[in-house]
Amino acid sequence: MGRRKKESPSVHRAQIAQAASALFLEHGAASVSMDDIAKAAGYSKATLYVYFENKDEIVRVLTLESMKKLAACVRAALQGPESTREKYDFICRRLIQYQQDCPFYFQTTLETIDVDFQNRDPFPEERETYQVGEQINGMIRELLLSGIAQGDLRQDLELEPVSFSCWGMLAGLIRFAANKEPYIRQTMGLSKEQFLQHGFDLLYRSLESAPNGKGEATI
Repeated sequence: MGRRKKESPSVHRAQIAQAASALFLEHGAASVSMDDIAKAAGYSKATLYVYFENKDEIVRVLTLESMKKLAACVRAALQGPESTREKYDFICRRLIQYQQDCPFYFQTTLETIDVDFQNRDPFPEERETYQVGEQINGMIRELLLSGIAQGDLRQDLELEPVSFSCWGMLAGLIRFAANKEPYIRQTMGLSKEQFLQHGFDLLYRSLESAPNGKGEATI
């Protein structure tokens, strides 16, 4: 315990958050108590409250951390020299990996976001998570703009609703496939990955410019 006292608060918070993340992944956040987290992290419950006000704060911190990782993945995809389709495919693959590695936090991206910051005092993690989410939306818009400029995507795309729709469709499809994997395999004879590729292809074709190069709707 003497060694622990010498460590910075950020180290303690990281150790506690890491233990909580493993529990949330295995049991779901609703089923995990502060007692469970204290035991898994090797701290007393009283010590836990020195570093975190409650379990909700731990969830907020972990959600922000995972969103930052997701943003870094999307940013890396856009920095490569690949074509619009290759960048799109890379983002899709990273989203699949994100859902597999962080299913609890992936789910939070599909839930209601309270953005009424002017009429309430948000937690710092809430505001920053929102800002990171806006960065991700901006990067998807950047992909659309680049694709339009290169003639790969339709010129009539409305950037704001389309970029947000892309995020929702991709995330929803990935979660749907994860929940319905046995059904997909049994009734369609497809793996989850094959089913997802069908969905990814369908979405991209709805964005793709027409073969005549005029950027008209293809569907």
